[in-house]
Amino acid sequence: MIQLLRIELYKIFRRPRTYISFAIVMAISFVIQLALFSDGKAFLGFFMQGINDQFEVQGNILNGYLVAYVILHSLLMQIPLLVALVAGDSLAGEANLGTLRLLLTKPISRAKLVLMKFLASFIYTIILIIWLSVVALFLSMFLFGVGDMINMKSESLVIILQNDVMWRYFLAFCFATLAMTTIASLSLMLSAFADNAIGPIISTIGIVVVITILSNLELPLFNIIKPYLFTTHMIGWKGFFDDPVPYGAVGFSALVLAVYTIAFLVTTILYFNKKDIKS
Repeated sequence: MIQLLRIELYKIFRRPRTYISFAIVMAISFVIQLALFSDGKAFLGFFMQGINDQFEVQGNILNGYLVAYVILHSLLMQIPLLVALVAGDSLAGEANLGTLRLLLTKPISRAKLVLMKFLASFIYTIILIIWLSVVALFLSMFLFGVGDMINMKSESLVIILQNDVMWRYFLAFCFATLAMTTIASLSLMLSAFADNAIGPIISTIGIVVVITILSNLELPLFNIIKPYLFTTHMIGWKGFFDDPVPYGAVGFSALVLAVYTIAFLVTTILYFNKKDIKS
């Protein structure tokens, strides 16, 4: 099993397009950091409008913690595409290259093969999120320094003390990993139904976009189903920057994402066990 996992990881990281994801994360983070570094006062003026009239705000407000939050808010709804680039190619890519039948001649069950494909995609997701934490958080801390973090919400202002921030980011990145794992399992499931990687990748993004739009529509029908759509809970990482942290809501979001992940993975195994690979 370990040898098979190594082979799957080798397949992922030998492809040049795998590293496109890391380059995109770095490029977007760098662009946001550069924009805030050069014109941060204008952003901060817009961000703090109305607050300075009521409160005296001192210290390094535009610090690495705030910049990292801006980057995460911009990137974490785009990363599903980067995850789908790898997971969507897991099974469909083998079928497209004609290596799927050869792969299944080895003494390993189809279920174990799917699990190894999923585990390899999960490890890739972890590495991508770690890379995001490096370029978004730690590089921002180096460029902008540290200080108390101000989280401006629609109806409130949350001030988080400097010594109370890092554990929140750690848990936020862990939650983001779970959210992206749900996307990976969805893309893997679609990959089992296809014989070309393009279809699962585009379908994954299409599903995420459509369900996200439904999640944001304030209509009675959609308000009923909204709590059960996985895209509704993908932004649950923001809860770690509330004070106090709404652990109940965050835990429910994590549970929904975990259930979706398991459901997608079980569906993949059940279908792939019966899939005709001879045609």
